[in-house]
Amino acid sequence: MFDNLTQRLSGVIKNLRGQARLTEANIQDALREVRMALLEADVALPVVKDFIAHVKDRALGQDVLASLTPGQAVIKVVHDELAALMGGENAQLNLAAVPPAVILMAGLQGSGKTTSSAKLAKLLKERSKKKVLLASCDVYRPAAMDQLKALAQQIGAEYFAADPSQKPLDIARGAVDHARRQFFDVLIVDTAGRLGIDQEMMDEIKALHAEVKPVETLFVVDAMQGQDAVNTARAFSEALPLTGVVLTKLDGDARGGAALSVRHVTGQPIKFAGVSEKPDGLEPFYPDRMASRILGMGDVLSLIEEAQRGVDQVEAEKLAKKIKSGKNFDLEDFKAQLQQMQKMGGVGALLDKLPGQAGQGAVDTAAGDKAVRRLEGIINSMTPTERRKPELIKASRKRRIAAGAGVQVQEVNRLLNQFEQTQKMMKTFAKGGMGKMMRAMKGMMPGMG
Repeated sequence: MFDNLTQRLSGVIKNLRGQARLTEANIQDALREVRMALLEADVALPVVKDFIAHVKDRALGQDVLASLTPGQAVIKVVHDELAALMGGENAQLNLAAVPPAVILMAGLQGSGKTTSSAKLAKLLKERSKKKVLLASCDVYRPAAMDQLKALAQQIGAEYFAADPSQKPLDIARGAVDHARRQFFDVLIVDTAGRLGIDQEMMDEIKALHAEVKPVETLFVVDAMQGQDAVNTARAFSEALPLTGVVLTKLDGDARGGAALSVRHVTGQPIKFAGVSEKPDGLEPFYPDRMASRILGMGDVLSLIEEAQRGVDQVEAEKLAKKIKSGKNFDLEDFKAQLQQMQKMGGVGALLDKLPGQAGQGAVDTAAGDKAVRRLEGIINSMTPTERRKPELIKASRKRRIAAGAGVQVQEVNRLLNQFEQTQKMMKTFAKGGMGKMMRAMKGMMPGMG
């Protein structure tokens, strides 16, 4: 989403590298470029003005360390101000209430409220071990209730059954009562959206808010809406006492202005971001990490957290022993590593968080993930003996494997070559050569340019 902004800001930093020190003149030039980059990213004009003013004050002030180069100094100031613009630090849900803690989801139709409700339920259920009930008060959109019910079944959460002929207030009242009697920790109430802001919609959601008395009122906004998102955010923040924002479709190809504007307009923190369409595609939002990604510095902390959640610890330990011994790393292990990568969101999602990769257009996510699946298919066409002893795979076996996987023989050769490189890398790592291993990794992942 932030590719263009990342590239523009990287250009600003490069231009400052040749300067001996920060002066009002070169800061002025740099800030002109930053201003243009933000406006191109569809960030609201008042937000841009405030941001530029803060960066200028800090860059010209005494905050810059003498040990930093002008480029580094501006990166630090811009990073800190970008993080501050998006909320400063991660804001967690406040569920400290007599159960059930009610979360009210508000927003326009099409913003992703229903899917975000289900994703949030899954996140609370798995990471916070909460007993969650989902309820839909959307009696207007055809099949809205059926959609939430199906999503609840998919993620293993419970759904409060209601009828579209009922009034939203009656459904909400019944859901709260049911959640209380069945000892649910959290009740997530999905509300109706409209294609645009209207008084009837606002009156209804105000009444629902008064009825369920939520501990959290989350405004769900589509990150691809740009300036429209800012106007919608303002209207909802005036009508409801919002406590946070859920930013959806952050994996899309819009310019990202909503992410940088919505916190400023609502005065409330972005608490979650939708990063994919999968049921687990909702993540806590960390402004400092997002600022790092926008500046092309990567997001290694999120990568580590994903690895800890997505990696099978038993398998990881088995592989660690093999790496340590420097032998017996076979194609079964290679395939297991590809599968672990897919669990962590695929090639694109991983590389997007690595320093220097974000916004560089180095990875075509779909192509990278397709390449990984193709490699798996080739390995699956091999016999168990061939996977354990790849050196047995000569011309006739290659033809048979290629036919079984529906690929050309050249692709089998490419896989064996990649496996050989990985094997060498593992041996290098076993000997303690981390620097050599990092160099060996370059260009090995499918989808990397």
